[in-house]
Amino acid sequence: MMHSVPHSAESPRERRRVDTERTLVRGARRLTAAVGLSGFTVEQVCEDAGVSRRTFFNYFASKEDAVLGIPAHRADADAEAAFLAAGDGSPGTLSPTLLDDLAALTAERWSRMDVGPETAAELFAAVEREPRLIPRMIQHVALMERSDAVLIERREGLPEGDLRAALAAQLIGMIGRSATEAFLTGSHDRSFEQLYAERLAAGRDLFATQTIHPDTLDTGSRA
Repeated sequence: MMHSVPHSAESPRERRRVDTERTLVRGARRLTAAVGLSGFTVEQVCEDAGVSRRTFFNYFASKEDAVLGIPAHRADADAEAAFLAAGDGSPGTLSPTLLDDLAALTAERWSRMDVGPETAAELFAAVEREPRLIPRMIQHVALMERSDAVLIERREGLPEGDLRAALAAQLIGMIGRSATEAFLTGSHDRSFEQLYAERLAAGRDLFATQTIHPDTLDTGSRA
């Protein structure tokens, strides 16, 4: 079971922010799928959403980022603060709930996104029309994993560039992508959180049952 990171109550202002963000994303995706990125302007997206150009750029740095749902500013500061506070306070020693708390942070981020079969279909249609969106998506995933690795270093008191922090962030990212694929393409009535927890447990079981022999990995000394 995932160790819970507290979920802050959503204010009416935050609800409006989320609704505006989702409206802009869905509008940008529909226009991209219909006419391509060069076939419409930011002003058209704004007009459809009933917001100003200035408001658009408060949410997204570009049309491309709006299509992919990549916000101009991180909106998960409270969840990250809860993740940092959940550490056991022993610098340099990994807390036993690290992966569970990372999973809970991922679930919190997921809850803020407008993700489901219908919205995913809109994203896929936009990317199919504009394959150049894929490198930006890959870049964003890599940036998020590096950012999470730094977050882990801060929480666990690890030195900069600690391999354990990088691998933990990459592992949780991989589990999240697997759960997302299952959630969007599978025929089931299970929540994202359930699919995620299942994969986290499978990963934990996999590593717990394996014996690693250092000599089989020490290839640097071989001729």
